[in-house]
Amino acid sequence: MDTVLKLRELRARAGLTQEEVARRSRVGVKTLSSFESGARIHSLKLAQLEHILAVYGISLAQFFSPSLVHDLAPWAEAPDPADVLAQRLAILPVRARTPLVEKITAMLDAVEAILPIKHAASSPSSHIAFH
Repeated sequence: MDTVLKLRELRARAGLTQEEVARRSRVGVKTLSSFESGARIHSLKLAQLEHILAVYGISLAQFFSPSLVHDLAPWAEAPDPADVLAQRLAILPVRARTPLVEKITAMLDAVEAILPIKHAASSPSSHIAFH
């Protein structure tokens, strides 16, 4: 669930109009509307988001947590954390990605040394390549 949908759903759940949220958050109604439509979501400033979320009694950490998505859309299946990690690593530049992959690999090696883990040659994670 993206930021636009979360903002709209939080407002709907609170039973507030855009005008009411704008007044309480001190974010202009046209600005709030443009965030909720997605037209200007990329210009959303952290301070504006904090002010809007305060109206809903939500912190930034809660807003970006997977549990909020589950609360807002319980029917939506949560993405596999391994897939999310792979996607996040894949978009990093190689110079940033390589040390992270090395650290993650070292942590996995440490866990595997302690726990009996079966290796599946055809597991999806065994086919992930980071170039």
